[in-house]
Amino acid sequence: MITPSAVPLDTAISLAIPLNDDTVTPGFLGFGFFLALGAATFLLLRSMNKRLRKVQALRAAELEKQEQERAQKDEEEKTANGARGD
Repeated sequence: MITPSAVPLDTAISLAIPLNDDTVTPGFLGFGFFLALGAATFLLLRSMNKRLRKVQALRAAELEKQEQERAQKDEEEKTANGARGD
């Protein structure tokens, strides 16, 4: 017959191993998680920069188009004013 123990097994094992600064480390799991976090951050920043460059290029093209339209409109007004002035 098996009787329930007053102390769970994992608690008994943890009490048997003395803990100090040398034995308590994040280990490979902590290193792997930190490495994955760094890689994810790098990839997200790279993606964000690519998208921002695309938006800036589209905006620059739009501003250039507006500037050309304004210049063309000014030129047409000058031509129209010159024709009326003659």
